Amino acid sequence: MSCLNVANIQHFSVGDGPGIRTTVFLKGCCLHCPWCHNPETISPQPQVLFFEKAGRRVAYGEWMAVETVLERVLPDAEFYAASGGGVTVSGGEPLLQAPAVAELCRRLQQQGIHTLLDTAGCVPWEAFAAVLPYTDCFFYDWKTSDPRLCAEQIGGELDRIAANLQRLLQTGKDVHVRLPLIPGFNDSPEDCERTADILQGFGVKRVDILPFHRLGSSKYEAMGRPYAYRDTAPPTEQAVEAAAAVYRRRFCVGVEG
Repeated sequence: MSCLNVANIQHFSVGDGPGIRTTVFLKGCCLHCPWCHNPETISPQPQVLFFEKAGRRVAYGEWMAVETVLERVLPDAEFYAASGGGVTVSGGEPLLQAPAVAELCRRLQQQGIHTLLDTAGCVPWEAFAAVLPYTDCFFYDWKTSDPRLCAEQIGGELDRIAANLQRLLQTGKDVHVRLPLIPGFNDSPEDCERTADILQGFGVKRVDILPFHRLGSSKYEAMGRPYAYRDTAPPTEQAVEAAAAVYRRRFCVGVEG
C-alpha cells in the first residue's frame, strides 16, 4: 500500500493554483532555503511546534495511506468542479515521494479532479517521469541563476534544476515558473536580467513572482530555531514592480499578493 509523509492538508486554498483547491503538504525537502515559510516541511521527521503566544502545540508529520489522503480531499470535489480547482501536492519537495504522489494523482484524475504539483526540481528526472502521466500542471520554483548561491545558500544543484525544467517544458505540460523575490539574494536588476535570459532560452512562457514575506517567522520560534530573515523587510511595491518590469519584456507575468 502506497503511503505519503504528510505535514498538513489545507482545504479551501486559493493561492496554490487555479480555483478552490485542497493542498497536500508533504514532509521532507532536499533544499534548505533560509527564507522558507514552511520550515516544518523540511525535515522528513515528525515534529511538534509549540506556539507560545497562542499556547498551543501543533503536530506535523503523519504517514498516511493514499486511500486515507483521498478520503480527506474527495469530499471537496464539488468545490473543485464549480471553481475550476483541484488538488495541489506541495511540500517540502513532493517528488521525493514520487511513486506515492503518482498513485495519488492517478486516483484523483480517475475522479476527474485537476492535479497540480509544486516542485523545486532538484531531483532525478525519474521522479518527474513517474508523475508526468497523472499531473495536469506544474509549479516550478526557480530560486537563483547563480550556481554558487544555489549550492551554498540553498543546497541545490543548478545544472540538475535547469535540465529538469527544460525537459519538463519539452513534454508540453502546463508549467508555471515561480520566482521568489528575496531581498539581497536574487532581486537586483542584474539577477533579474540573467534569470530572464536563461528562462527565455528554455522556452518559458509564464512566470509568477512571489515577493518575500515573513509570515512563517512564528514557525521558526515554535521550532526553537533562528530565522535568518527575521530582520529582512519585504520588498517594496516599487522593488516588486521593477523586477516584474524586467520579466514582462519576455513573459506573461503574475505577481502574488
